[in-house]
Amino acid sequence: MRLSHAFFQTLRDAPADAELTSHKLLARAGFIQPLGAGIYSYLPLARRSMDKIEAIIRQEMNAIGGQEITMPVAQPGDLWQQTGRWDAAYPELVHWRDRAGRDMTLAMTHEEVVADLARRQISSWRQLPQMVYHIQTKFRDEPRSRGGLIRVREFTMKDSYSLDADEAGLDRQFEAHRVAYHRIFQRCGVPAITVSADVGMMGGSKSVEFMALTPAGEDTLLLCDQCGYAANREVAAFRKPAPPAEALLPVEKVATPHCKTIAELAAFLGVPESRTAKAVFFVAEGGKVIFAITRGDMEVNETKLRQAIGATALRPATEEEIRAVGAEPGYGSPVGVQGALIVVDDLAAASPNLVAGANQEGYHLRHVSCGRDYIPDIVADITAARGGDPCPTCASPLHAQRGVEVGNIFKLGTRYSVVLGALYDDPQGVKQPIVMGSYGIGVGRLLATAAELHHDEFGLRWPASIAPFQVHLVLLAKKAPQAEAEADRLYAELWGAGVEVLYDDREEASPGVKFADADLIGLPLRITVSARSLEQGGVELKRRDQAERRIVPLAELLATVRQELATPA
Repeated sequence: MRLSHAFFQTLRDAPADAELTSHKLLARAGFIQPLGAGIYSYLPLARRSMDKIEAIIRQEMNAIGGQEITMPVAQPGDLWQQTGRWDAAYPELVHWRDRAGRDMTLAMTHEEVVADLARRQISSWRQLPQMVYHIQTKFRDEPRSRGGLIRVREFTMKDSYSLDADEAGLDRQFEAHRVAYHRIFQRCGVPAITVSADVGMMGGSKSVEFMALTPAGEDTLLLCDQCGYAANREVAAFRKPAPPAEALLPVEKVATPHCKTIAELAAFLGVPESRTAKAVFFVAEGGKVIFAITRGDMEVNETKLRQAIGATALRPATEEEIRAVGAEPGYGSPVGVQGALIVVDDLAAASPNLVAGANQEGYHLRHVSCGRDYIPDIVADITAARGGDPCPTCASPLHAQRGVEVGNIFKLGTRYSVVLGALYDDPQGVKQPIVMGSYGIGVGRLLATAAELHHDEFGLRWPASIAPFQVHLVLLAKKAPQAEAEADRLYAELWGAGVEVLYDDREEASPGVKFADADLIGLPLRITVSARSLEQGGVELKRRDQAERRIVPLAELLATVRQELATPA
């Protein structure tokens, strides 16, 4: 590709709304162009890098027995209605009706479609196991698009689906994907760790996320260096202290003016926050008010709470909804509340004599004890783990780290096959549900994560495996026709030898601009052809990851380029 005719432009400044480094650099280097919130055009450089990522993915999926297919973007709504995800996924799931009045949706995942295909294609145990995959555009009406390609509404995803006769088969395919995913990410220059995660709207029995560790990540991970425990904060556990045994004291109502927060309450009464009960109110689907209680020194984990009550979504309760169940905002207590689902964290339930609200403004109750003063509907672990908390496995301190999710794998089990009738005949001729797994990688997000991990103050520094081109050929040819002729010859020769070259042949650009653009775009090698380099016996060669520049004789250039490209950064 010649830069004089390239269908992109580099920018001096990043877009005003760009926060993450990857967003700034991909925009400045001409990789992406926004069309709307969370919707991007991928220009030639990005397209070439994504093609390479997709090629790596295809190689690794084929290596574990995958068969590539293509499934529709537009899906009939009745499939999603049968599995219960039509309303559960809303509003991220885009609905519409076609001209015949049929419910339709834009795909953001394809579990329903695969189950439908399986019930049409699979009839016998002899046809199992199977694994199919596709790489396709999807749409999710993401409410908080951010970070360029890190969180978007329209995106390209590789999703694969395993079909097995039993859980043992699913276990094998799950492990094969885990290993293949690590190979994919390593080959793309994005090392990732695995962490336990919430299954969310996908359902099933297990979810494992692949996380690239970077401060730009939007997920918080809790990690143990001692034993290797790793989990997303949304599901992370920690070893909770055992409350000391003590006699239950009588409840005492005390005035606590202007004490609406735990910190204000603890300071006013002169007690540690761990001796208070924190009340948090939510509303689940159907309008049910959820009264969640933790110890005052801890926070409610909404994901754990949602799992504990079997809800698909929660929202904060309004003051009117709180008062409707007999509680008072800022002074809420489970004592005397009616009409709410009371969910108590297991540590708070085991901690006697806590200070709780009195459901009256300006008042609290001392010595409130779960089981005596109120009866919970559910007792479960609903607190959020934090850095410094004891590891649930070995009790060593956990540390928190940010990460970007670059892949996710799920054990779906029979969640979709039972509902949609994807059955097979076992050796005895008995109908059995197909056991499914689902496995995803966001291609654009992987590109952006590579940009987050591989850059410096001058621009991008692509791994050779996914760089849009391998060589940035720079011509400095003012009043130097010989240099121009030599650069043109090298451009043709390198391409002819299978080396991918981006050729900066722009006449109007100064040397400084050309070098700055080369650093910004970040290809592995830069070759500069000028009258000076030719006088010195060749061309100037520079690796993007090194400051050193050297003159390479023309006769040795191709061999040197191949050697440098084969040398890891």
